[in-house]
Amino acid sequence: MDKFASMKAFTQVVQSGGFAAAARKMGVSRSTVNKLVINLENELKVQLLQRSTRQVKPTPTGLAFYERCLNILAEVEAAEVAVSELQTEPQGTLKINAPMSFGTLHLGKAIAKFIAQYPKLQVQLTLDDRFIDPIAEGYDLTIRIAQPERSPSLVFQAIAPVSRVLCASPDYLAKRGVPSSPAQLSEHSCLHYGQIVTGNQWELNYGNEKHQVTVKGVLCSNNGEVLKDSAVQGLGIALLPMFIIEQELALKTLAIVLPDYQPSALNLCLIYPLNRHLNTKRKLFVEFFEQRFDQSQL
Repeated sequence: MDKFASMKAFTQVVQSGGFAAAARKMGVSRSTVNKLVINLENELKVQLLQRSTRQVKPTPTGLAFYERCLNILAEVEAAEVAVSELQTEPQGTLKINAPMSFGTLHLGKAIAKFIAQYPKLQVQLTLDDRFIDPIAEGYDLTIRIAQPERSPSLVFQAIAPVSRVLCASPDYLAKRGVPSSPAQLSEHSCLHYGQIVTGNQWELNYGNEKHQVTVKGVLCSNNGEVLKDSAVQGLGIALLPMFIIEQELALKTLAIVLPDYQPSALNLCLIYPLNRHLNTKRKLFVEFFEQRFDQSQL
């Protein structure tokens, strides 16, 4: 017995409300549809449909099986589409949104390599430090440095950890002193990410101890490079990802503050709509991005 053919016939009968209507939609004879459903019932040893001269409707068991069949047939269809698409060269436009600093420092070379692999694909990259909704704004996926979240409509896929440190210029530390504990940060000018109200809470870890400090300063921004430049100019202590300040640390224009107290690590995340059918161009970029960055310590 072709079980998939029987499941398709059964679901079509339920959707159409009868064997004759299902046969017309499937382009086969009524007897063929009837035989496929009977074979399925005999195989399962249950009655799936209640038949009368006026109507055909699923039994309670049939209704439960019908819902399962829809999911199974959808997955089979998705697999067939995916295999078919992989036989042809992917094409079209892939819309990506990413944060400014990570985009300028890391995405140029990465996307150039991706396009070289798939020359018929076009990439539309927008750099934006806002946390956007990719569904509402029409992006295939977004890249963010954040903590993965649970969402009914979005996939948050963590790719690599992103380490952060507290840092300040040697001139600032010479003038204001070097803090020896998280509590002393409240006495300093701190340059923080985000909004005045929501971005001024810093959490630092020392072993199993967690220290939460409310900081204040003359500047907050949603861009890490702005905060880095301000820290180099001596405006205060900043909490920044290592990948933004590596050069400044090497040149000693910035120094790490409170090295024994570690900020909670964030993750480089890919965020994209939760669809049963993951389109090929998005899937190819997800696989490429994983291979390029999953062994990184940013």
